[in-house]
Amino acid sequence: QVQLVESGGGSVQSGGSLRLACVASGYTISDYYMAWFRQAPGKEREGVAAMDSDGSPCYADSVKGRFTISQDNAKNTLYLQMNSLKPEDTAMYYCAADPDRGPISLGGSWHIIEEEYNYWGQGTQVTVSS
Repeated sequence: QVQLVESGGGSVQSGGSLRLACVASGYTISDYYMAWFRQAPGKEREGVAAMDSDGSPCYADSVKGRFTISQDNAKNTLYLQMNSLKPEDTAMYYCAADPDRGPISLGGSWHIIEEEYNYWGQGTQVTVSS
């Protein structure tokens, strides 16, 4: 049974950093497409970062240059290092996985789409104050 458990969320001031972790069980993360999403109150869930079909990272424009996605296959864990945090980064952050589908390439850009991932964690809250 595939399970994803996120941790590392918390409250920080603007400009601060956090590192989220997602421990996977029931499968090997190197065999799956992995991604991070977030959902702020009253807004739709949006893709933040993902590993593409070549195992390379791709990012939403809103976090590019500030967030870094990585994975430790030995620990079966996905990470999201978040630097230079802004109040608009406040959201519930979710880890997602799928064995067959991942980010979609359109017009030369990668799109991280919620419907492409079948497995989800419960989320970890990130709050950034100004």
